[in-house]
Amino acid sequence: MKNMTVAIIAMAAMTAPTMTTAQTTQRVTATKANDYGLIYSLPVTELDITVETLHTKRTPGEFYNYARRNLAISDAITEPSTTVEVRSVTITPRGVADPDSRWQVQFKSGATPFMLLTPEGIPLTVNTESPATVASPALPVAREAEPTILEKPVARQAMTQDMIRSSSTSKRAELAAARIFELRDTRSDLLSGQADNPPADGQAMQLVLDNLGGQEQALTAMFAGTEQTWTTVSTIAVRPDSLGLSDEVIARISPFEGVLDADNLAGSPLTVSVDVLEPGELPLTEKGEEKRFPKGGFAYQIPGTAMVTVKYEGKVVAQQEVSLAQLGVTFGLDPAIFSDKKAPSQLKLDPATGAILLLGPAE
Repeated sequence: MKNMTVAIIAMAAMTAPTMTTAQTTQRVTATKANDYGLIYSLPVTELDITVETLHTKRTPGEFYNYARRNLAISDAITEPSTTVEVRSVTITPRGVADPDSRWQVQFKSGATPFMLLTPEGIPLTVNTESPATVASPALPVAREAEPTILEKPVARQAMTQDMIRSSSTSKRAELAAARIFELRDTRSDLLSGQADNPPADGQAMQLVLDNLGGQEQALTAMFAGTEQTWTTVSTIAVRPDSLGLSDEVIARISPFEGVLDADNLAGSPLTVSVDVLEPGELPLTEKGEEKRFPKGGFAYQIPGTAMVTVKYEGKVVAQQEVSLAQLGVTFGLDPAIFSDKKAPSQLKLDPATGAILLLGPAE
């Protein structure tokens, strides 16, 4: 694919807070040992496209052929099936160190400014231990399938000796239906106070009613069938270049298997478009001329903005305006502001774009 890099990087449960800060950080200080020069990398922005899919498995019960005759169930499951549908799509920008954008900032000798870097070497701060808090969307968490009622112990309790011994499916269905009506009568007697030996207290009564209800559900499922649902979460990393993207296929989604690679034609395409809204531009002087990069300066990014649109089966499933480092330009700050002994400055940056979030007096 042109104009981007794509990879499915996860298909598992993912948890993320609504607000994120730097993960593990490394602190580097300008000293005589490093000639008062600190090296770092500016980021290129990747887009994490997180897809949550809902899987539904429907399984016929043993007595589905007798559902209408014995229990008047007209919509019993008659064929096994598994279906998949898209439940949500989330767009999250994330910074990755750009190997082609490594920089060294040169400070005055004798000063000891410091930087916090991500594990990849992307700058988070200068002269402060507190990285900026950047808003991030809450990501879905994969949910496993719950056991069906027929997989629970109560299902074994519902089976009578006659049902177990019978070799005739028709006879077992007849016995199961009779047991369902018996359970309903018992429940009705308990609730109306007509039972011969009612439970001693309310808690015991509830336990008995729950057990009777569970047995009835299990036996009914043998006629009507069972349905299980679970969710999976897959994250596709997309790295557009400065030209943007137009309906590029980043994955495919099968109605039976879920999220697949983009080249697997067993599914319908999941596409992403990145439309450039405003490229980043260099700051201008009072004369309207582009400012020059300061000698030995601290480089940062002035990102551009784009509209990211994700579609599935031709329908928009997610859309968000984002800032992208690769749509912008690189500029710099005079490093002297960080080594001023009387009034040093502090700086906080967005690790996803390399943009300045805060520049002011150091605390």
